[in-house]
Amino acid sequence: MKVRVLGCSGAIAKGCRTTSFLVDGDVLVDAGTGVGDLTLDEMRGINHVLLTHSHLDHIAALPLMVDAIAAQRNSPLKVHALAGTINALKTHIFNNVIWPDFTRIPSVAAPFVSLHEIVVGQTLELAGKRVEVLPAVHTVPAVGFSISAGAGCWVFTGDTERNPALWRRINQLDVAALVIETAFSNREKDLAKRSLHLSPHALANELDCIDKTKKYPIYITHTKPAETELIMAEIQKFDQTTPFGPNVSHDIRWLRAGQEFEV
Repeated sequence: MKVRVLGCSGAIAKGCRTTSFLVDGDVLVDAGTGVGDLTLDEMRGINHVLLTHSHLDHIAALPLMVDAIAAQRNSPLKVHALAGTINALKTHIFNNVIWPDFTRIPSVAAPFVSLHEIVVGQTLELAGKRVEVLPAVHTVPAVGFSISAGAGCWVFTGDTERNPALWRRINQLDVAALVIETAFSNREKDLAKRSLHLSPHALANELDCIDKTKKYPIYITHTKPAETELIMAEIQKFDQTTPFGPNVSHDIRWLRAGQEFEV
């Protein structure tokens, strides 16, 4: 299984794209602005979209992508999301005001987009991949995902703050790589807590929940462009970014657009 990072920034700026990952060319995890770097052929190859939640930085490119390729598809693009996220899409995006209602165009019987409700704890079999819906703690209904093609799991937390239920499940999985958000620096830790995001201080406490017998790379995502360097410096204060040295407890790395995972 190949996971390609299309976008992993917490906001836009030159060279910064918001959250989106392409899995094996046919499954899209979130639909942030990184989707805009795909070719039309690559967009046409996507059959499933997994949404963590309804915030704009995670869905902004979805209506635009549908508009770009829907008429060239032979079947609806399947969007999998929580009931709250689906309701937000229907109410605020595909509402014939902000964007055409592609869930009913060109017809109710054969729309360009079909919406499929998921729940925490559910597992889906999508295009030869096993997807598990993981709990998240955010200001709107939200989830993370574990995706596997038979070997280890690629795990994405989505947007979340402190999340004991997530770690209980992660510690039961064969994790090959973990992608976890850290949206704000410690100087903004109060804002992070109010908006249910992580800061390096909160991240350190969360990583303490990992089973000490398990080792896997941890990738930091969703940093604000103006604070990325500060966030990574603060993370390095409590941990190391390489698997060397006497005090290393985690292998923490900065996620970058264009990276690919082979799982």
